[in-house]
Amino acid sequence: MVTGLVLVRLMAGQEKQTLAKIKQTEGVAHVTAVFGRWDLVLDIEAKDLVTLSNVIVRDIRAVPGVMSTESLITTAI
Repeated sequence: MVTGLVLVRLMAGQEKQTLAKIKQTEGVAHVTAVFGRWDLVLDIEAKDLVTLSNVIVRDIRAVPGVMSTESLITTAI
């Protein structure tokens, strides 16, 4: 299992629709709304790094209303 955090910046005025679509995305385990430079922090879970990358690039970044993302691969300490 590979996990990561994805920081997401949303387009103004489309937050509700974008958030609903992101929550339905397979691999998105948890969504947190935050204030500041980013609008959302997503907890992503996947079987391997390739699948994790596909969730981010093909699924999350393709959602209308997502302006930009930054991905952080996590590891247990």
